[in-house]
Amino acid sequence: MSRLLLARRVAQLGLTANALRPARGVWSSIPAFFAGWLTAELAPQLLVAQSAGAIAQLARGRVRTRDERLALAMSGLSIAGLGALIASGRSARKEVEHALRETLGEDYASGLERLPEPADLATPWRDLIVPFRMRNPEVVRLRNLPYAPGGRRFHLDVYHHERRPTGRPVLLHVHGGAWVVGSKDEQGIPLMLHMAAKGWVCVSVNYPLAPRSRWPEHIIAVKRALAWIRAHGEEYGADPSFVAVTGGSAGGHLAALLALSPNDPAFQPGFEDADTEVQACVPHYGAYDFAGETGTRATKQRLRWVARYVVGQDPKRHPEIYRAASPLSRVNADAPPFFVIHGHGDSLIPVAEARAFVDALRAVSGNPVVYAELAGAQHAFDIFPSIRSAHVVRGVERFLDWTYRRSVAGQAEQPLTDHVEQDLAGATGDAQAAGEQEFVQ
Repeated sequence: MSRLLLARRVAQLGLTANALRPARGVWSSIPAFFAGWLTAELAPQLLVAQSAGAIAQLARGRVRTRDERLALAMSGLSIAGLGALIASGRSARKEVEHALRETLGEDYASGLERLPEPADLATPWRDLIVPFRMRNPEVVRLRNLPYAPGGRRFHLDVYHHERRPTGRPVLLHVHGGAWVVGSKDEQGIPLMLHMAAKGWVCVSVNYPLAPRSRWPEHIIAVKRALAWIRAHGEEYGADPSFVAVTGGSAGGHLAALLALSPNDPAFQPGFEDADTEVQACVPHYGAYDFAGETGTRATKQRLRWVARYVVGQDPKRHPEIYRAASPLSRVNADAPPFFVIHGHGDSLIPVAEARAFVDALRAVSGNPVVYAELAGAQHAFDIFPSIRSAHVVRGVERFLDWTYRRSVAGQAEQPLTDHVEQDLAGATGDAQAAGEQEFVQ
């Protein structure tokens, strides 16, 4: 029994240690990601559970044998490590706010609808008690609206405030999954719910997946979704003239590429005249080097995988395909405002790739490029509500609010994110006939 207790404590300490300092290497990066991601973002819950286990061990007097004493010591080390992970998650508040102030100016908040209050910057502990229960009683979700023919991979969901909005800016979310897996139902939900509750119209989109669908079908589909928003957004309370795009991992790649390739006819076959320009971009832990230009080991490894399963063309014989698909190769002076977010401990897409992209974009862009590098953050840190993701979501809200207000400078001021009740008074809230309506509670 003592050996089993010791084995459990060894496993707990190993998971905590990996979350603090992820294992590196081609073969270890994926298991290190899964273990480190869950441990880091669930650190408060794990700390409570492990503390209870240690207290129970002491209460039962199970400290007589060498194995039992060693198990208790390992519990102490793991609990201390989880405390460090919690502190790392809380540091995201300062990291995000510093990034915004550094790029947008110390007084950037004066351009928001209202100044951030202490509640906006505090950790929302109550919302984190049950992290996988992602609902908001103020938000309506319209499911599975077709934006193009082809079935469920060409469906999108619309999130909006329960009182039907009018003339609201749009946030388009693109899911990740290495271009081969993933769904609009699995990612970006905390951000979509938060922004919809603040008055934005949010759209989360599916797109065809490799290897069944080869590149560039992925970006073409995302551009079709954007064209759908421009054509039909007003029916759902949107202002189609302002669309920001976000996404994580492969979705971060597609979001950045969408922002850097407006109206590119190569990615708009049959709908070349559609307006596919976006007004802001917030990629999370994205893959920005699609062509292997940074030369890092991780990028080269990913390029081989992408060539085989996603593109289906030899990058040495067809480098133009990969450069055209690479946000790093497409940085330009007309890029919209960017807020790039990446974890320092990312095992799947090393932070060096995000730094290279930000440096290249800042060198040429005429718009702000905000960059937040989050200490201790793994890949996919924002999938469910956590200390870190809560602070990032609120920072993204401030960036998008600032960007939207900047874009409509000179127009009559209209409250956006705080006075939702006043703005939406009298709205009917009737569901659209197309699609399945679900109240997210």
